[in-house]
Amino acid sequence: MSGFVPPYPARPKEPLPLLSLIATARRNFLAIFDDKCFEYQFFSARMLTRRAFVCNSPDTVAQALIAFHESFQRKTPQMRHALKPLLGDGLFISDGDLWRRRRRIVAPIVHASRMPLFAPTMVEAASETAERWARLGENAPIDALREMATLTAEIICRTIFGPRLGGAHATEIVASFSAYQREVGQIDLPYLLGLPDWLPRYQSRTVHRAAQRIDRVLDDIIRQCEERLQGGEPSMIRMLLEARDPETGDRLDREALRNEAAVIFMAGHETTANSLAWTWFLLSQAPAVEARVHAELAEVLGGRLPGLDDLPRLVYTRAVFEEAIRLYPPVPLLGRQALREERIRNRTIPAGSLVVVIPWLLHRHRRLWDQPDHFIPERFLPENAGRRERYSYIPFSVGPRVCAGQAFGLTEAVLCLATLAQRATLRLAPGAIVEPVCRLTLRPGAELPMLVQPRPRQAALASGAGAHAAADPGAQFAP
Repeated sequence: MSGFVPPYPARPKEPLPLLSLIATARRNFLAIFDDKCFEYQFFSARMLTRRAFVCNSPDTVAQALIAFHESFQRKTPQMRHALKPLLGDGLFISDGDLWRRRRRIVAPIVHASRMPLFAPTMVEAASETAERWARLGENAPIDALREMATLTAEIICRTIFGPRLGGAHATEIVASFSAYQREVGQIDLPYLLGLPDWLPRYQSRTVHRAAQRIDRVLDDIIRQCEERLQGGEPSMIRMLLEARDPETGDRLDREALRNEAAVIFMAGHETTANSLAWTWFLLSQAPAVEARVHAELAEVLGGRLPGLDDLPRLVYTRAVFEEAIRLYPPVPLLGRQALREERIRNRTIPAGSLVVVIPWLLHRHRRLWDQPDHFIPERFLPENAGRRERYSYIPFSVGPRVCAGQAFGLTEAVLCLATLAQRATLRLAPGAIVEPVCRLTLRPGAELPMLVQPRPRQAALASGAGAHAAADPGAQFAP
């Protein structure tokens, strides 16, 4: 079983000329990489007055994101300026002492130890989506990307902030995140021209309006949470509202609270929504994989809703999701700006230059993965874990800036898949074109048109062990 090759942007045979590269990056950053980039281990490119160094091997990734973290902790100017209207000085784009203080306060909110509190709400929200899909009827059209965005936004709101998001708020925040990504700049031209970082960057009115709409929703959520706290009702927001820095005793002021709420919302809703949408697309194109997922769900759950204790047995369902985020990493580029000079592989990295780790390249590297462009979930089964080289797979980054919500996102994804896949299959709508597009995160285009086919509970139970044979469980795979 070799899997199928899902879509990816055409790869130029030769490096693009500078002007063509910049124009292509504005449209879709993933389309700038020529074919040889999927073999290089460490390379650099000059962009106007600046040079970018791409770490594309496990050892250089470890140096960039772990060994030299203090030198390379600052996010790229493009990322910082693109997200500032939305996140302010939030954890995702801050650095230095501010980043360390905020992380000490925020990281415990989504720590793995909190999953017993979060899991039931994740399943509850997913179950409501499954019930709504069942009422739509056979082959009802949906936008799977928007459906997953609405679901994950609802989960974040209920688990972290307490109240239900509600239809109007959900529609507004999902649409606003989409508008923000669609319009925000992908190239920080002032930086490439050598201009100072403090120089204000232009963002369109659409970007600012989208950020303002998101701010209004978050302000309303925080206000509701404060009212609930006054009434004594427990809520996860209590940890943010009452949290203190364990070293200084400081609390978050109102602006910082909203900025960190925006970070949690963006990281917890946007990236997981995209990854789930990609997973549904991949399953729709791989009948044997889908059959094996259904068989595992029938065997482990027997038609009931999943719980946190079921996760260790849902090994294939998790493998499917992990393969999806290998092929389509939620944040396909991890960029840093060098604060001081360092050396990697005997090459000098000057202060001010870019140091970039690109999961899109690393996860499809021909020297690290067998059949790197193929969809093969089996490579993530426990028995194959030893075949992966450390730091060759980094969908949540690594090192001190590893995603604090990694456990939350993985738990949420597997529970949502297990809940929804028992009740429905999704098929790509006729004529739909799917192409990965990198803005701030990696999306399957502006939408993902699919058709819902309800699965009666009897079908979920009847999937049985027979589907395991169809999935060829004896096949051997290299990572």
